[in-house]
Amino acid sequence: MSYSITDECIACGSCEEECSVKAISEGEEKYVIDPDLCTDCGACADVCPVEAILPGEEK
Repeated sequence: MSYSITDECIACGSCEEECSVKAISEGEEKYVIDPDLCTDCGACADVCPVEAILPGEEK
């Protein structure tokens, strides 16, 4: 299971910069994680200032 970004995302871009496999990109209203590229490392969740990145399915 890959990490996912919830609607709490403030689109700051911190997660995108942290992702070593480039699985995160800017979406229409929030950043999104490509589940096929995500390696479940959790680095993005560690840097999210609003804790909008969770393991597993989007909530």
